[in-house]
Amino acid sequence: MFGAMWSEHCAYKHSKKLLRTLPSRGPSVAVGPGENAGAVDLGGGLLCVFKVESHNHPSAIEPFQGAATGVGGILRDVFAMGARPTAVLNALFFGDPTDPAVRRTIAGVTGGISFYGNCVGIPDVGGHISFEPGYADNPLVNAMCVGFARAEDLRKASGARPGSAVYLVGSDTGRDGIAGASLLASFELGTGSDEKRPSVQVGNPFLEKLLLEATLELVQADAVEAVQDLGAAGLTCATSEVAAKSNVGMRVDVAKVPRRARAMTPYEVMLSESQERMLVIARPGREQDVERIFEHWELHGTRIGDVTAQPLLQIFDANQLVAELPPRSLADDAPEYDISELAASYRGADEGAVGAAGVSPSLALGRGAVGGAKGPASTTAPSAEPQPTTAKIGLELLDLLSSLAVASRRLIYRTYDQMVGTDTVVGPGADAAVMRIKGRNDGIALAIDAQPRLAAIDPFVGAAAAVAEATRNLVCMGATPLAITDCLNIGNPERPKGAWQLTRTVEGIVAACEALGIPVVSGNVSLYNATHGADVWPTAVIGAVGRLADVSQYIRPTSGKPGDLVLLAGSAQVSLGASAYGGTRGIHEGPVGIDLALEARLQRFVLAAHAQGAVRAAHDRDAGGLGVALAEIAIRDRIGMKVALPAVRGIDKRVALFAEGPSGIVLVIDPMRDEQVRTLAREHNVPLWTLGTIGGDLLEVAPVLGTPVSALADAHARGLGRALGRDA
Repeated sequence: MFGAMWSEHCAYKHSKKLLRTLPSRGPSVAVGPGENAGAVDLGGGLLCVFKVESHNHPSAIEPFQGAATGVGGILRDVFAMGARPTAVLNALFFGDPTDPAVRRTIAGVTGGISFYGNCVGIPDVGGHISFEPGYADNPLVNAMCVGFARAEDLRKASGARPGSAVYLVGSDTGRDGIAGASLLASFELGTGSDEKRPSVQVGNPFLEKLLLEATLELVQADAVEAVQDLGAAGLTCATSEVAAKSNVGMRVDVAKVPRRARAMTPYEVMLSESQERMLVIARPGREQDVERIFEHWELHGTRIGDVTAQPLLQIFDANQLVAELPPRSLADDAPEYDISELAASYRGADEGAVGAAGVSPSLALGRGAVGGAKGPASTTAPSAEPQPTTAKIGLELLDLLSSLAVASRRLIYRTYDQMVGTDTVVGPGADAAVMRIKGRNDGIALAIDAQPRLAAIDPFVGAAAAVAEATRNLVCMGATPLAITDCLNIGNPERPKGAWQLTRTVEGIVAACEALGIPVVSGNVSLYNATHGADVWPTAVIGAVGRLADVSQYIRPTSGKPGDLVLLAGSAQVSLGASAYGGTRGIHEGPVGIDLALEARLQRFVLAAHAQGAVRAAHDRDAGGLGVALAEIAIRDRIGMKVALPAVRGIDKRVALFAEGPSGIVLVIDPMRDEQVRTLAREHNVPLWTLGTIGGDLLEVAPVLGTPVSALADAHARGLGRALGRDA
């Protein structure tokens, strides 16, 4: 039990001190970090509950079940709070999809996600997918769930009281997933990984649906004091955490636990991570109501013990006491490591320009810029801009649109049910998803993002840019960001490089959240993402939730109308070094930076312009730079545009078109609103360029290219299918 609860996966030994520095308070925060999920107040007694979690190692070992049970686990985290899940999102990171082994992983992971979510009946409304060589052996699978709860129905794990009955409900307990937290998730992958396959859980989404409905009925009937998901470390974690948070004890008899395997020992019962199970603490006198609801939903619910006043966790096997210990010792007293000195010992000696094969030659890189300052160039080699090419820029744009960094992900997300529940207003493919709230005028916008190419050069900038991108994407739909949830996917924290990456990642999130005024309400840390000693890139996944005062007034993902003006708001300072364009030419280098003050002003400006009804369409400038952003706007409604690149000293046409940088949004506005928008831009101190107008069937970028929108759309739609060896 100590081995599981004091594992890295459960105890957060290397990250807990760092996580306490994250800003977690704000005017909308109802529940911050520490519970099953976080929550923000939407007003009128309604809370939005959400969280993102990883299921990386299980997905590397057994892709289908690893991803499927990752979805199931994050759903339970949300409905354990008394909230009904309304949407899921996912962030996925794979190797080169032309590799047959990677293709099998992609098929397994995406198949597991669609299988589980579709069967439970929760729409999958958004996501992020990266393809980089470093994720080939250690894919990252992060799942996010968002739900709604009435404030009076909110349940926390700290509500258990002495004398209350303890029930285990859901799936029978088996040997699948035993020691998954301690043996699988808390060590690197490598030789012998296949031997850990039994540590991967097996999911049953149909049982999850019954468990979801039963839990919500128990909450609405006010028949329970606390509800806790059985995830990592299974019954050990659920009993110890509920008891510790409630400052009580528990007496549990494992002989009463329903099983689907013979001759299971108390050790196996307490450490099993069989899925679709919940620990339910009934209110005294409501035991019959709890059992009746279990029976109504055809669930196997068994009373396995009681809450006790003495803060002691007692585990019996019938009449034999097999374990007795204070629950706080398990849940709260694991050692916390200070990794600051280890992180400071890392000087980046093996960091550098990452080539196409993902190999880092010896090239020291400094910290990226924050607040607009330019970061130092590499100290042992000159910056390697892409070499001049004779290829026509229009053909380069088509190649970039079909590249793995930019191509449409529709081939994957079309396998997910996006409309079940009838609350999806905007699904995958836009800057962010938009969901309505039944019976109300307001709604929410959801996004999940990451910036691994930046983070590979500087984890601080990569993490800060991920926060900025996620919230910027909400703004592009007209939503005001409320809070974020984060999942930190890092390598081995016991090595100087891993400790440095973890530290810098957290510092980047802190800086971005403070600059943007955004709290962190929940999250997850996944460490030891390494195979045979090679770490994945430090990958901060950021899930963001925003509010629309009137869900019908979101910014449409449209191309605009003929004659509309096309503007670029924000920063025109871009670089090819860490861009998707550079990546297609084997270049990946710094310096990188982000001006967080400008980012905050840009987001406020766009929201102000939208509040005055001045924005027809908005789109984040992200992978592929301005050229791809313009092309994606044109593809939306198959309407072209005639534009010119912003004139910025020292930036040539190819750089201006394909280079990347944070804090840029392309706006489409009614020409009658031009002066109004310019006035707002001046008030917010946001640079603004007029690029051109909407119209025609070509994307014309004078004097650079003129390409049919139909060709752009075809390249964008078919790129991923070609890489996967199937039609788009």
